[in-house]
Amino acid sequence: MAMSTGGSNSGAISDINVTPLVDVMLVLLIIFMITAPLMSHTVTVTLPTANPKTADDVAQVPPLDLAVKEDGSMYLDDHPVSEAELISKLAVAAQNSPQPELQIRAEKEIQFKNVRKILSDAKAQGMVHIGFMTTGKE
Repeated sequence: MAMSTGGSNSGAISDINVTPLVDVMLVLLIIFMITAPLMSHTVTVTLPTANPKTADDVAQVPPLDLAVKEDGSMYLDDHPVSEAELISKLAVAAQNSPQPELQIRAEKEIQFKNVRKILSDAKAQGMVHIGFMTTGKE
């Protein structure tokens, strides 16, 4: 183990002082962290304006109310429907402009595969607006 005692035969210290290098690198890192998010949106794009829906627009199209019981029976607007009837009625509703929203009220104990089948049928027929009805917090 070598040790320098500060005598006359000791030469220049050839170790690199790393502290100023780390200080400079940290300052550069902070500068890049601050400026990088500012440079992300350099392309300006003119976005279209949306037509906000008024209460009159929403009221014109009544939603489709689909109730699904635990045994798998379905009721569209309080009328019992089979799966084939539901698919045909969803296909007709999907062609309307503006398209009505399909509101699904499924019982709490229903298996998810039944709801998933209804969702896939609705999407296949072209339904875009699908919502789930729940009860509020008790």
